[in-house]
Amino acid sequence: MHPTIRRTLCGAVATACAAAALLTAGPGAAVAAGPPPAPATARVKVEIPGPERGTDAGSGYTRVPLSGQAKGAARLSEAERAADGDVTKMIDNGSTADRLDVVVIGDGYTAAELDRFHADARQKWAEVAAVEPYTTYQNLFNVWTVDAVSNDSGVTGDPDRGAVRDTALGSYFWCEDIERLLCVDQPKVDAYVAKAPAADLVIVLANSAKYGGAGYNEPSATLGYEGISTASAGNAKSGQVAIHETGHSLGKLADEYFYPGVPDYEKYTGPEPAESNSSTLTADRMARERTKWYRWLGEESPDGGVVGAYEGGGYYVTGLYRPTDNSIMRVLGKPFSLPGTEAMIAGFARHATFVTPLTPTDRTLRPWHTAKASVPRLADAYGRQPEVKWYLDGRELKRFRGRTEVRVAELWLLDLRAHKLTVTAEDRTSAVRDPLVARTLRTSATWSVRL
Repeated sequence: MHPTIRRTLCGAVATACAAAALLTAGPGAAVAAGPPPAPATARVKVEIPGPERGTDAGSGYTRVPLSGQAKGAARLSEAERAADGDVTKMIDNGSTADRLDVVVIGDGYTAAELDRFHADARQKWAEVAAVEPYTTYQNLFNVWTVDAVSNDSGVTGDPDRGAVRDTALGSYFWCEDIERLLCVDQPKVDAYVAKAPAADLVIVLANSAKYGGAGYNEPSATLGYEGISTASAGNAKSGQVAIHETGHSLGKLADEYFYPGVPDYEKYTGPEPAESNSSTLTADRMARERTKWYRWLGEESPDGGVVGAYEGGGYYVTGLYRPTDNSIMRVLGKPFSLPGTEAMIAGFARHATFVTPLTPTDRTLRPWHTAKASVPRLADAYGRQPEVKWYLDGRELKRFRGRTEVRVAELWLLDLRAHKLTVTAEDRTSAVRDPLVARTLRTSATWSVRL
């Protein structure tokens, strides 16, 4: 969980509540008078995107209703209900057990607009895949679309807060009186996510060109996904918001922006943060104590400058340090820093593996059988690929290096006892320096073989 920008106790004084809401939204949030508050209901924590014309990637966190304005499919025609919930594997890179599965759901698309939703989903995923380390590791992902048929086209709050649309997921701008905060009815989202074979990450695309989004970065206890990012399908900057949010959900990264001049955020005095890109330590102390991102200190980072300890981050002006000056965890449109890239690769490896056995491993293979495995290719700029090796009873068979299949007859077995044939694939990327993370980039499959 990420620290909440401000915890407020709203009592009887309405002006105090309004002030607390403004600080929760962070600088630049557009707060306007709205209708009387809804009855108390379950609420969840979401990140607010930064202002469209600003530089900050976000504006802190607030709590929003768990259930929104979705009305379901009761008013759909029979033909529309037949299309509602259709699942398509937009990008197929293998088994759900061995890949990171992204589920994309559209909101505010009528049955007649589903082709446009599929085009929008392809475009938005292309934006994500254009950012490292997604680019290099894009073949570790499956992408699914789930059709959510809405009664109305568009979403509530677009073009203005008076616009109301009846949509499948109840997406709406002006959530918590913040125009750019695009909220959804999470139980309705989950109902559609559950239709996909697997979900590790969820993206909700609103049928809108208006700037906005939100990060629901709490993992799902029931469906297993890491988080939900909402974004406007027709707004390019909203795609950057979604990528930033995956830094939290997949990379477990902290926000690196901060709030000069906001009371209580001048100096951090708490404990050492759990996130890998936030620390109370200076670069010298990091190096001495061999902790946090010390392995990257002094290296040129893709987001500009060198890795060091830059003061300001986690919303505080002083007392916390970030690895670089302007990564995507602070500024939209920037790349991940070197430590951030490593954290994202670690997140990919929690869900995806580098070896998928194509020959079943639950039976003994004989000389006329072939052990086959699938190893995903990397879209690496220098042509680097996972290192594939084969072992018989723990001894490497160097003549099979790089192969993805081996016939049992090629093993030259000389006795009648059972042996173990193992294939391993390891990504020896220079983008990972932490040995604990590096170990997760090596996977294997083993067969029993005999004459």
